[in-house]
Amino acid sequence: MSEKLLTDTAANVAEAFEKIKAAAVLVGRDPSEIRLMAVTKTVSPDKINEAVAAGCDLLGENRVQELLEKYEQYDKSAEIHFIGRLQTNKVKYIVDKVSMIESVDSLKLAEEIEKRCAKIGKIMDVLLEVNIAEEESKGGFSAKEILEVSEKLKDFQHLRLRGLMTIGRFGAEIEETRHYFEKMRHLLVDIKTKNIDNIYINILSMGMSADYELAVSEGATIVRIGRGLFGARK
Repeated sequence: MSEKLLTDTAANVAEAFEKIKAAAVLVGRDPSEIRLMAVTKTVSPDKINEAVAAGCDLLGENRVQELLEKYEQYDKSAEIHFIGRLQTNKVKYIVDKVSMIESVDSLKLAEEIEKRCAKIGKIMDVLLEVNIAEEESKGGFSAKEILEVSEKLKDFQHLRLRGLMTIGRFGAEIEETRHYFEKMRHLLVDIKTKNIDNIYINILSMGMSADYELAVSEGATIVRIGRGLFGARK
């Protein structure tokens, strides 16, 4: 049973890469511009490492405690991004373990990342989380706030804004999802054209197991896949 699960994970990774490639080619994009992230919430390190061995070199962690528990067991050839809701009092535990925090949803959190990274002499790449559908149940900045926030981050010495992240509305119809992904792409372009100092925007993280091909067609450079690689969560 264990061997079958590992084989399935590898096959799922290969299938995801093929679908990403096909979706990119269909709209004239270079598939090498798009990274596949394995979302590791509740997944065992052995299974995650099988995905890494199959070519998935980017992991996405949702929970601080789970990251701390599993970190030492991970194949260190993989890069780790933090993608979940992050409380300011937990920042100190992860800044030395991840290469990017994708879920910056407040200036208070950005300030804490700056402070903690200054202490260890690290520059942290971050994405601003955008609540593009303006859902009350989700955190993140509104699209209208993003440019102002980006301007404020230019003076941070240990934090480097690399782009934007969003989570699609659960249960949305395909055209609604496309609309919001398109808005995210335009928002990224708008910020890039401002040429803000210390802002190196070129990453758009959006799309999950159910809609990552659509996200690729609308400009995603990172797609986050959990269930599509590892099966349904327990």
